[in-house]
Amino acid sequence: MATAADLIEEIKKMSVLELSELIKALEEEFGVSATAVAAPAAAAPAGDGGGAAEEESSTVDVVLTGPGEKKIQVIKVVRAATGLGLKEAKALVDEAPKPVKEGVDREEGEKLLNELKEAGAEVELK
Repeated sequence: MATAADLIEEIKKMSVLELSELIKALEEEFGVSATAVAAPAAAAPAGDGGGAAEEESSTVDVVLTGPGEKKIQVIKVVRAATGLGLKEAKALVDEAPKPVKEGVDREEGEKLLNELKEAGAEVELK
């Protein structure tokens, strides 16, 4: 049987599309909704200012605010970072502002931010 750490490592390797499919499969299998579970967790930081704020700052969302002038280069970086296909990556870039990756470690987020900026994109961390 796989440990929690093993499962987390496997999930880190998945593309956004694969993660979406996994979430849907888990929701169907266990009869739950990811949105219903996320709502109480979102309310927790307001009541608990200390530990939750530290935990929240260790993960970031990388948000593409604009494709910039080198759109093709930005699409290539998005594809490499997310594992999306060409069509999906292009759609993500075209629909900016849009999150590229959510809930990633601050270090990984900053690395992706720099890669996207080098490609000419307008990006921010949230």
